[in-house]
Amino acid sequence: MKFRTQLHSFALATLCAVPFAVHAEDAWPTKPITLIVTYPAGGAADMLARLVAPKMSATLGQSVVIENRGGGAGQIGAAVVARSKPDGYTVMVDGGGYAINPSLFPKLPYDTDKAFTPIGILGVFPLVLVVTPGFEAKTVSDLVQKARSAPGSISYASPGTGSTQHLATEQFLQQAKIQMVHVPYKGGSPAMADVMGGHVPVYVANIGSSLSNMKAGKLRPLAVMASRRSPSLPEVPTMAEAGVSNAEAYEWNGMFLPAGVPPAIVAKLTGALKAALDAPEVREKIASVGGESFAGGPGDVATFIQQQAQRMGKVVRDGNIRPE
Repeated sequence: MKFRTQLHSFALATLCAVPFAVHAEDAWPTKPITLIVTYPAGGAADMLARLVAPKMSATLGQSVVIENRGGGAGQIGAAVVARSKPDGYTVMVDGGGYAINPSLFPKLPYDTDKAFTPIGILGVFPLVLVVTPGFEAKTVSDLVQKARSAPGSISYASPGTGSTQHLATEQFLQQAKIQMVHVPYKGGSPAMADVMGGHVPVYVANIGSSLSNMKAGKLRPLAVMASRRSPSLPEVPTMAEAGVSNAEAYEWNGMFLPAGVPPAIVAKLTGALKAALDAPEVREKIASVGGESFAGGPGDVATFIQQQAQRMGKVVRDGNIRPE
């Protein structure tokens, strides 16, 4: 009799818990949401996060509070999110390093494939091969011929070893079968400044941070590393049009949740992000800095990220690239 009473009590508690859990997910969110940006304030990831956060807040009915956790090529902030409770109250905005780090670093403080659930891409920014305005190469073909005639005589700048721009340049060199000398900097701003100043002639730039300098004549674009020409630089050929195939490269920023968030909450956050990205003023702002909206649902997002990881992973392996 005692066993039956205990069994009855357990069954009743279980039945009561099920509608409570469903109700809790229906009522979510009931408190502010923390949006961790894995890069410092002022960069593209931070700009996009601050662009969509107020819109998501309006849809969800709770504040979306941004917290910058930069460092370690995005690993520091990502580790915080990976360890967070999967209740939807901790969200992450990361960049291209998310797809690069598993190949570049022998050990990460999380398993990228298992620790996160991607829910959207905030913006995709084609990279652009640029040169110092006074550099003698006027086209990609000129640059390739010059590099082939004197291997190792041309230097290129990057924001740092293992950065998206570094790997994009290495991909170009591998596809064109040429060699250049890598000059890594601690960030994109000093790298681009030295290219504009004529100290290093070649750079692969994020269109978002370099568009105004290209339009002002401080950088000369040779090719857009995308599948089609950029509406922001319609006169600049793609890399394939310039004669080098399979050399596409993008900066991108995605939004992620820790793995294990209940599907109903994932759906709410995905919907809130989509509503934010569909807002005309958000689209216009992203387009104004050379970015493109990402068309597709969560499945397409996961496929895109996987493709980026495979492409950049191949560059890392073929170039035997190691973090500094």
